[in-house]
Amino acid sequence: MVIRTVLHEFRMGDNDDPEIYAAGSIWEWQQSEAGKWCMKNCVPKSLSYGIGADIYGYGYKVHLYGDLEEHNLTYFNLKYKRFETT
Repeated sequence: MVIRTVLHEFRMGDNDDPEIYAAGSIWEWQQSEAGKWCMKNCVPKSLSYGIGADIYGYGYKVHLYGDLEEHNLTYFNLKYKRFETT
């Protein structure tokens, strides 16, 4: 079974073209250990992103999504997922 999950998320300040400004942070994530693992283990052509309003500030919140098989999702959550307490 394949499950769509949020692989990474980050906030950006307000700007004229959020897609251009998000590209740099997305590229940096792709070069990280977690990003390289996701690029290798996600279902082919399932990686995507979404940009929405940041309700806690003036800016945007970016989410990177991907489809992972159950065993890969478990590994990803244990190794790379950052759980926030707030």
